Amino acid sequence: MMTSKLKTLLITSALVSVATGCVKQDAPPEDIQRAIPTADQVKIKLPAASQRMLGDLANYYVVTRDVTRTLNGGTAWVLILIHAIVQYPVTSTSGNVYTWGPWSDALDPAEYKLDVTDNGDGTYDYILSGRNKTVAGSSFENIIDGHADPRPGHLQGNGDFKIDFDAGKRVNPVDSGDAKGTVVVSYDLAARHLDMVAMAPDANNNPAMFEYAYNESSDGGGDMVFNATADGGGTAAAENIVIRSRWQGDGAGRGDARLAGGDLGTSQAIASECWNTLFRRTFYTDSVNWQPTEGNVADCAYGTPDLPPL
Repeated sequence: MMTSKLKTLLITSALVSVATGCVKQDAPPEDIQRAIPTADQVKIKLPAASQRMLGDLANYYVVTRDVTRTLNGGTAWVLILIHAIVQYPVTSTSGNVYTWGPWSDALDPAEYKLDVTDNGDGTYDYILSGRNKTVAGSSFENIIDGHADPRPGHLQGNGDFKIDFDAGKRVNPVDSGDAKGTVVVSYDLAARHLDMVAMAPDANNNPAMFEYAYNESSDGGGDMVFNATADGGGTAAAENIVIRSRWQGDGAGRGDARLAGGDLGTSQAIASECWNTLFRRTFYTDSVNWQPTEGNVADCAYGTPDLPPL
């Protein structure tokens, strides 16, 4: 995910400059403000256990919590930034395109702007772009590119957005950090569904892909699948790593993981762990004796593993 330094830079400079520097030319359609979902609306709602000692928790609950927190943060800052900017008057308009910015302080190495296009059918496209001020004659590059469809109604909309970290680095080589690749997020508020795909180099600088899918039930339960194709160790061959976690509204759940391909060849390893409403392990087993089996599968909220096919 993008470094916190660049997140802070974008959000702070955007909001300060928009608030102080924009001259209202025309008011954008009111639907723009509700077209962009809030961070909470696409938040992965995993029951929390912050009041308990980490060592007491089931390992796969901790993995699930860490993944959801990372992905919540990755989507949240984009939506907070875009949603906040469109609350201010636009800087300029050109037909059906509404522009906020460009903005930057005198010593900033880059400047940014937000363009929102009214497609005329109730949907909107938005682009947050930036320009490297340290390179003479540089052009604006797209950093965040999104589409929002609020037509299904309040809290029922859908859309997608893409973050290009490589473009962010070219625009601002000073503050962008080491993030690379792209992340694509799609959401459907009515279906309570969120997808995320990331393309980025792994630890050995080889191409890697990470996929994530989340579904939320009406009672607060959830179903998360995290799929990575990357080098898991050994040779440079890429393994397929899948983690699926399911949890009920009361917090009890089950996590299953599979490692296959790459250095494992035609073999695969599968591990499963269950936890109760206190997020403590009630059952564990694996197919390769990483750890001894313990507990009773009858105590699991979900009795059997259910992993996506290879």
